[in-house]
Amino acid sequence: MDVKDSTTRHRIRSFVRREGRLTPGQQRAIDSLGPQYLLKTDKSLLDAPKLFNRQAPITLEIGFGDGQSLSCQAKEHPERDFVGIEVHRPGVGRLLQLIEQENLTNVRIFNADAVEVLETKIPDGSLNTVQIFFPDPWHKKRHHKRRIIQSDFVALLARKLEPNGRLHLATDWEDYALHMTEVIDSSGLFMNRQQWGTGNGNRPPTKFEQRGKLKGHGIYDIIYRKSDISLNYSES
Repeated sequence: MDVKDSTTRHRIRSFVRREGRLTPGQQRAIDSLGPQYLLKTDKSLLDAPKLFNRQAPITLEIGFGDGQSLSCQAKEHPERDFVGIEVHRPGVGRLLQLIEQENLTNVRIFNADAVEVLETKIPDGSLNTVQIFFPDPWHKKRHHKRRIIQSDFVALLARKLEPNGRLHLATDWEDYALHMTEVIDSSGLFMNRQQWGTGNGNRPPTKFEQRGKLKGHGIYDIIYRKSDISLNYSES
């Protein structure tokens, strides 16, 4: 489902439940590695320095899919810590397998909805980077209201990013790229937009990106920095 019950029916969620079956290997990874790498969705704020036992820039990836891109980033940037959010358990299991294979110590995972995690677990001003790669485009016009990149969600992201924090979005739908830039530009909370019609914005490729290319879609990477005005942003 994309929305909650009638008390919050207009609230955007970060996923559509299309979960496949867990493989035995993914289930084993969740059972054996979950206690170490899966984070709880209680109401206590995340203490990243305590969690990773160091002070390092935090990258939050929303909807990491099969985890291949996120694990590559964590391997290539050991100086950074990574927190991934993914609602689909097969993707969580696959990332745990990659963490084990690559012996990664700088990754932790939420198996939950991103909006809930951001609102209840992530301290304001604590994230160096937020990245959302190939979210559901909801390409039919009547479904555009279900897109996660909406004004309220953009304001929430700005609140969680540190001064000059980085927001990196990617999509293979030109219409969604235009929607993203329109929403973010109109918010006044971000600046220094960069956009590519081809290329990948210096990130590892993803499974959804490859699917888009096979369909002949362009790849749009859009990168912003948190603007000065958003440093004083507070939730109304």
